[in-house]
Amino acid sequence: MELVRIVAGRARLPHALLIRGPAGIGKLEFARALAKALLCETPASQGIACARCDACRWFEQGSHPDFRLVEPESLPESVAEEGGERKASLQIAVRQVRELADFINLSSHRGRAKVIVIHPAEAMNPNAANALLKNLEEPPPATQFLLVSHRWHHLLPTIKSRCQQVALPVPDARAAQAWLEEQGTENAELALAQAGGAPLLAAQLDAEYWEQRAAFLRVISAPDFAPLPVAEELRDLPVTNVVRWLQQWSYDLVRHGCARDLRYHPDLAEAVARAAEKTERLQTLRFHREMLRWQRVVNHPLNPRLFLEQLLLSYAELLRGGTRRQAA
Repeated sequence: MELVRIVAGRARLPHALLIRGPAGIGKLEFARALAKALLCETPASQGIACARCDACRWFEQGSHPDFRLVEPESLPESVAEEGGERKASLQIAVRQVRELADFINLSSHRGRAKVIVIHPAEAMNPNAANALLKNLEEPPPATQFLLVSHRWHHLLPTIKSRCQQVALPVPDARAAQAWLEEQGTENAELALAQAGGAPLLAAQLDAEYWEQRAAFLRVISAPDFAPLPVAEELRDLPVTNVVRWLQQWSYDLVRHGCARDLRYHPDLAEAVARAAEKTERLQTLRFHREMLRWQRVVNHPLNPRLFLEQLLLSYAELLRGGTRRQAA
């Protein structure tokens, strides 16, 4: 267990850890468990937090004086702290990092470590990242930084170089599926496949998501697929989901062609097989890469309707390219 390994070597723990991995696998929960263990005053066996001391109780109540969580204001905890009165930001602002100065420079209230969790670290704007870098270059005594990141490659190289990296893997599929079933998730296997193996993301998929997914995949796999009428029919769908579904769909088209296997659509094997016959593998790979690129910038398209039309026109061209190749 990675947490046990880290806390066992707490005496040699570097001042900054970069906890990285795909979204939805529990990295923030891991960071919080590590922070709690570092602050615990009567650690249990293997150094894990005891859950009984004053420090553990304060931590669970969100009131430990030696702990800080820094997140974008758009995340629920941050909005709650601000009362929701200001427009929530998607970024971690330089103000939030600078506000840590007093916390860093004062002595610990309990005579132990001070712990700062930054989540997700890639949400820091350039000024915030540079402000944090100063603390990482000249680490204050008895202060532990835990940076949690889904897209660690977006972080400044100078920040990454000053952190020891902890790469967390996607959980075992059987264990993740069992956990989802315990949470009451219907069709846990399919939900886990849709979430790319990330159980926390899978648990967030609600009835509206499944209805929208079914509607989208039904029309793009139909024999008479026509991009512009479909764009009109699906104009209210979130474009982030559309890009995600096209990325997953194109991935399985390639995977089916190579290995007769599916990752995201075990419930639509026949539809994937029919679509794969209409496409050319290299073109599908290019389309897939394009969807991956769009996922990084798709949160705020200037015109969602035109963007949706363009995506569906690109997919229609992919189908026509495979048909032309077969006719030749």
